[in-house]
Amino acid sequence: MKIARLLCTMLLTVTGAVAAASGDVNNPTGTNGLIMVDKMGALVRFFEPETFRELSSFPISGTPHELAIAPDRKVAYVPDYGDGVYGRNPNPGHTIAVIDLTARRVIDTIDVSPYQAPHGLQVDARGLLYASCDLSRKLLVIDPKARTVLAAIDTEGTGHWAAVLPDGSKAYVANKADRPFVSVIDLTKRTMIGRVPMPKGTQGISASPDGRRVLALDLVDPRVAVIDTRTDTVSQEIALAGSTKGAWRARYSPDGKQLLITNSSEQTVSILDATNFTSQRVVKTGRQPFGIAFTSDSKTALIGNHGDGMIDVIDLKSFEVAKRFKAGVGIEVLSYY
Repeated sequence: MKIARLLCTMLLTVTGAVAAASGDVNNPTGTNGLIMVDKMGALVRFFEPETFRELSSFPISGTPHELAIAPDRKVAYVPDYGDGVYGRNPNPGHTIAVIDLTARRVIDTIDVSPYQAPHGLQVDARGLLYASCDLSRKLLVIDPKARTVLAAIDTEGTGHWAAVLPDGSKAYVANKADRPFVSVIDLTKRTMIGRVPMPKGTQGISASPDGRRVLALDLVDPRVAVIDTRTDTVSQEIALAGSTKGAWRARYSPDGKQLLITNSSEQTVSILDATNFTSQRVVKTGRQPFGIAFTSDSKTALIGNHGDGMIDVIDLKSFEVAKRFKAGVGIEVLSYY
């Protein structure tokens, strides 16, 4: 009887591990906490995930921009991009902070020198960390436990954001206006293998939870190019309703039913039916919406507003802003864990 119970426990443990590994590790959710990167305030902030009461905050070196969370939800990574912005970053950073999510403090840093301006961060199910360094024109492969750079892959452009497929096989790097294509990277061979044309440049980029699609947001026009990851070609284009300018970031809800796209220039978030992208709702937000975080039940999304430090709490059933609260100076990214 004891052996049977032990085998059952082992099976449940393995099943749980497989289920966790199959999730979208680059779009995490959870109920343990809520972390926000206050880019304009140069702070990392922690909030109680249900009441939105701020629990703690601490300054971080340089200017924090992006965020990735390890698959085991124990640590988060925040890069020091430098004190500037894309195209004007005279004092680029070269470190990535490692943050203990339980203790809510920096426990170490990863020095990626000689590479500069780490920005877009991604992880894979194995725990490897990836960082696009736009000034160095590289996508870095990092062992975060050893705190070492394993490889620096040429991207042929100033890759600003990246999307790593859930199985860790490929990465897609957005080069903004520097190169009119998305760089396709084979992460097994650690080399660039293709270019997906984006004639007007690329802003944000995101992979679907099943890895079959990558969404590349046009830098200029309210257009989303849907990349088929089997062929690395654009299979579909989505025109964003009610917009005249290019959008910033796209994220799927945890249940995979909805797709949210923030448009910083328009001060809106578009909510699309993720099945066929035909149904669209447009919700007005605060100034310069950017980051997106979902509750684990897919009923609510938080939108971080880079321009006013407010967070919009959006009811994904009624398509309305249910609440707004202050969360610092200017939040770029945020996530439940």
